[in-house]
Amino acid sequence: MKSLLLAYGTIFLAELGDKTQLAILAMKSKGLSGWGLFVGAMIAFTILTAIAILFGGWLQTKVPAEIIQKIAAGSFMIIGLLIWFGKL
Repeated sequence: MKSLLLAYGTIFLAELGDKTQLAILAMKSKGLSGWGLFVGAMIAFTILTAIAILFGGWLQTKVPAEIIQKIAAGSFMIIGLLIWFGKL
């Protein structure tokens, strides 16, 4: 239950107002089916989450968690800067 709540809370907060949410909003504003968009987004998130879990399980046996966290943090900072300067 702890893993479920932690994953839910983290993803819910991290995804609020992100590009995916805005893309779905834009697609819906063009008249596309809400249910179709919902199901398509959920399938995509399911597949991406499965890949992250499988890759993460393998990666944790090869690289210390601290290094993975630093790489993730650095990646987010780089992406943020690229977005800030209009390069993404």
